[in-house]
Amino acid sequence: MRDFSQDHRWLSINTATVRKSRGQDLPLTDILDACARHGIRAISPWRDQVAAAGLKTVSAQVRALGLELSGYCRGGMFPSLDAAGQQAARDDNRRAVDEACELAAPCLVLVVGSLPGALAGQAAHKDLQRARDQVRDGIEELFGYAKAAGMPLAIEPLHPMYAGDRACINTMEQALDVCDALDPDKTGALGVAVDVYHVWWDPKLQAQIERAGKSRLLAFHVCDWLTPTTDLLNDRGMMGDGVIDIPRLRGWVEAQGFQGYSEVEIFSTGNWWQREHDEVLRTCIERHRSAV
Repeated sequence: MRDFSQDHRWLSINTATVRKSRGQDLPLTDILDACARHGIRAISPWRDQVAAAGLKTVSAQVRALGLELSGYCRGGMFPSLDAAGQQAARDDNRRAVDEACELAAPCLVLVVGSLPGALAGQAAHKDLQRARDQVRDGIEELFGYAKAAGMPLAIEPLHPMYAGDRACINTMEQALDVCDALDPDKTGALGVAVDVYHVWWDPKLQAQIERAGKSRLLAFHVCDWLTPTTDLLNDRGMMGDGVIDIPRLRGWVEAQGFQGYSEVEIFSTGNWWQREHDEVLRTCIERHRSAV
């Protein structure tokens, strides 16, 4: 396993981690400048932040600062009630692929969605299998477009607490079943994003990481699970502050040949988003060396 204790060469910052500074929105352009100032070599931006700053502006700044991407967040949200909704999802996901290509991302991360309407507070139905079927069909359609564009797709399984609204793919096993069905030759064009926050609890995790192998392991996201947690979405912990054995999980991933970035992705309304962003980035660097 790589030694991270001496430097932070393989640290990436998911830009959600410093989306806010002292509780105030921080523009993506400022985030990129701050990462470069701290010697952070890679980022993973969110589409809404890119849209606010302008795709061409962000692309030019990334190149000027010599930054790389560890991924692009995000595509997905495939299920819908009708043909119009399916078409809207199809169009939006193709735009996400195009944006990822412009930014030279190594993959587009997919948060696949679940029951239509649930995120807005009222699910339109309770048929989870129907949602999963729509997800598979949506990924299959997008896969053809993305593969032609040379943009790998990384399915991100989300913790089962999100099964009803954000993602009906909740384990590595489910994600890899989709990958094996749509890309049986393991071309590297379809794989998974392993976010320790979502999968650390899974008793099958090591076996499924081995099943994925190098060709399917497209991204590795780190943070920590706090006990107790105060919010199921926005109370992620800094690495080392919770109960996840992150080095063990990284060891499993790297044993398969993964040599990419460890991407810090923290949503923290009550803690880290209330701090000054330079403090957050300094802490990410410190914990990347000591707790990842």
